[in-house]
Amino acid sequence: MNVPHSSLESPHFPVMLEEIIKVCSPDKGGNFVDCTFGGGGYSQALLKFPNTKVVALDRDISVLEKAKKIAEKNSKRFLFYNEKFSNLDKVLDKNFKADAIIFDLGISSLQLMDLSRGFSFKSKEKIDMNMGLSSISAEYILNNYDENQLKMIIKIFGDEKEASKIVKNILKARKIKKISKVSELVQIIEKSKKKNFSKKINVCTKTFQALRIFVNKETTELVEGIIKATKLIKYGGKIIVITFHSIEDKIVKFYFKNYSENISRPSRYIPEDKKKNIVLFRKYKNEFLKPSKDEIANNPPSRSAKLRFVIRSKEKFIYPELFKIKFKKYLDLESINV
Repeated sequence: MNVPHSSLESPHFPVMLEEIIKVCSPDKGGNFVDCTFGGGGYSQALLKFPNTKVVALDRDISVLEKAKKIAEKNSKRFLFYNEKFSNLDKVLDKNFKADAIIFDLGISSLQLMDLSRGFSFKSKEKIDMNMGLSSISAEYILNNYDENQLKMIIKIFGDEKEASKIVKNILKARKIKKISKVSELVQIIEKSKKKNFSKKINVCTKTFQALRIFVNKETTELVEGIIKATKLIKYGGKIIVITFHSIEDKIVKFYFKNYSENISRPSRYIPEDKKKNIVLFRKYKNEFLKPSKDEIANNPPSRSAKLRFVIRSKEKFIYPELFKIKFKKYLDLESINV
């Protein structure tokens, strides 16, 4: 849910809203699930169409007031739950046959702009990075995890080549005093990284991404969330996911492609689940939508967004166990976050 974050007054831009509406086709009415409510952009847009109902989730309690206002205007058509989408099965009524379930992954603009939460490099507050309903903070990880654990987190979730050096400097710094402020971590990373003024991204980006993913168990949430969405959505319903970085997109792409009607014959390169004819989706073309040039101009962070969607087939749901095995590296690493 990446949007401009220059100031707290920045407007909320739901990413690829036009594309979401086009894929959902709410003009005919229908039931929709907004798994990442955030600023409420998708939910409000869907509710503008008559005969639509929306169930929305968000792990962040700070969006509750916004959700209440929408509920007041749409009392019988909108429900909100302060819940992670890995618990989708706990909040979705079995009689609610969803026409589309939407996931807009990553950090929200509201979270990024709130400097007290420690997501932004510009913050001088504590290093929290908790999106909501997480058991630990980035501050705790930095001051309590051992060298190998920290190195694995930053290397695997951030794809940071200089993870070892960054971690060594983290260990040195925390021996002197507890690392509590975002500015302290920024100084450690800047000290550790080689100077490269040609790079467009901030030197802290990869480490911050890695810590955020781990704190919020984002890959576990994604895997569990899209599996449960598959089980709960009606036949012919659409699962729509907007990703922002390569790990997310790799997971979604693999799941959609390998559990669709695409592959007709067994191969050693196909997951064992496929050989057992587990088909959950109609034919998937391995295509994705990107934001328009106008949207990128108005909302530059949206440039990394990819929208993928699949249509649920009529086959009975069979749990795709080997999907989780494929991404065991990420899931096992997040499992130490308890």
